[in-house]
Amino acid sequence: MFRGFWDTLQSPIIGLSPMDGVTDAAYRYTVAKTSHPSLIMTEFMNVEGLARGAVSMLHAFKYDEIERPIVAQIYGSEVDSFYKVALMVCELGFDGIDINMGCPANKVARRGSGAGLIQTPDLATTIIKTVQQAANDWAKGKTPEEADIRPKIIRAIREMRPTPSARRLLPISVKTRIGFNTVTTESWISHLLKAKPAAITLHGRTFKQLYSGEADWEEIAKAAVLCKKTDTLIVGNGDVKNIQDAQDKIEKYSVNGVLVGRATFGNPWFFDGYSPTPQECAKKAIEHCETFERIYPERLFFNMRKHLAWYLKGFDGARELRVKLMQSNNSDEVREILASFL
Repeated sequence: MFRGFWDTLQSPIIGLSPMDGVTDAAYRYTVAKTSHPSLIMTEFMNVEGLARGAVSMLHAFKYDEIERPIVAQIYGSEVDSFYKVALMVCELGFDGIDINMGCPANKVARRGSGAGLIQTPDLATTIIKTVQQAANDWAKGKTPEEADIRPKIIRAIREMRPTPSARRLLPISVKTRIGFNTVTTESWISHLLKAKPAAITLHGRTFKQLYSGEADWEEIAKAAVLCKKTDTLIVGNGDVKNIQDAQDKIEKYSVNGVLVGRATFGNPWFFDGYSPTPQECAKKAIEHCETFERIYPERLFFNMRKHLAWYLKGFDGARELRVKLMQSNNSDEVREILASFL
């Protein structure tokens, strides 16, 4: 069992969870600069799109060295596409590859991807083994050209990563849920363990639940029992409120760590357990906006507005500021709106 960087992490593991539409390069950089997560994962990217040459999708795989260990998350259902995209990820110098088998979005699951793979366990394990093989082949010298990756994708990767990444084996992990329509934790996790992933992150809800109700950590604990009999690490996910709650859940449910998602919204200090003042939040919001513009000069600024709403809440006058910020179009306007508050 190869676990790569996972074996270098200090215990307990408390990392940043991948979140579609949230954990872009600007968000991840802001978190990494502000506090110290054990690891960071990217937004997930679709392997079929990348394998067919969708260069624009590579934006999700931008990262800064301060984010390490940095893991690229991918999703899909086509085995050959997983192989090609795994090689792309290796070329880009990531520290690991995570396969999403838990996304509850209907548009993803109905295509047999994300949480949809819970319904096709044999395909799920085939995908894990395929990505493991791709990582092994790349470590032994296989090139993107030999894998028949589209030339325009290869060019884009080399523009993003001008200096070739050192050949090394990357660990492969999985992020999933406790079941599809019903809870099937033990049978599902037992099946995944046959493929020997380095780590399994388990969200304590089924696909059907989406994000409703409470995450079932007792089910995560059942998975922990199974994983402890193997060399696969088990990481819990769901409803972690703060750093103390993370530590409590790790101890109570006997997991190796947790990945934290929504509790980091507007709170890049999360991993250091620091409680910022409203003014510090406002300053960080401006900084986050500037980072977004630096990394993504081509993207529309409205992508930042939800982040601004998360930063500015919980104090007198916050609502009025948010109303104004929802009309902002660049970091200069954000700074101007917040000037009187600061």
